[in-house]
Amino acid sequence: MRRLVLPAAFALAVSLAPAADPTPVQPFNGKDLSGWKLKDEKKSKWKACGAVMNPDKDKELQEAPLTTGKAYLTNLTGGGTDISTEQKFGDMILDLEFMVPKGSNSGIYVMGEYEVQILDSFGKPDDKLGQGDLGALYSAAAPKKNASKKPGEWQTFQIIFQAPRFDGGKKTANARFLSVSLNGVELHKDVEMKGPTPGGLTGKEAPTGPLMFQGDHGPVAFRNIKVLPVEVKK
Repeated sequence: MRRLVLPAAFALAVSLAPAADPTPVQPFNGKDLSGWKLKDEKKSKWKACGAVMNPDKDKELQEAPLTTGKAYLTNLTGGGTDISTEQKFGDMILDLEFMVPKGSNSGIYVMGEYEVQILDSFGKPDDKLGQGDLGALYSAAAPKKNASKKPGEWQTFQIIFQAPRFDGGKKTANARFLSVSLNGVELHKDVEMKGPTPGGLTGKEAPTGPLMFQGDHGPVAFRNIKVLPVEVKK
């Protein structure tokens, strides 16, 4: 059974247990966009390829040779469309790496509806952080600290998420981000989401939903995406 690696500060009165299959789901195969849906195929700029920050234009990504044999899920230019998994999830532990160039803006929509913000916030003082900065729960909570790395560097998120609860089609409990860590620094602990984030996939809540990445803003690349379905009990 896979050991659950949680932040040191994770001290909530919750129980996390792997679902029936404790093997993490890896929705991106490192080769192509199989298993993903595009919000608008005609506008899509997503591709499976290597990527680095353009040394001549630091606000752009450029395609690069693969160093590990696996491509990244990449939007080199931004300004396209959102992309989401065909598979749906509920309670989860999400681990992934991402990279953005200077000034870029994207987002991770858990269940397609609840956004963890991606932004180049490098160097911004902690007391100036807002709900649009890197690691923010957009429209809900600003990050406690600035753990951002420089543009062009790979960064890591770990997100421990509890899906909203329903009984007979009626919502009985809101979704919660139990923990959000950026580059090993915990930014949020047990934040309740009273509703979906603006700009989500449907604007509606449900027991399960896909993982969605924002692609209609700035350039971004993702790799090592792992979703561990869990059962959260409080």
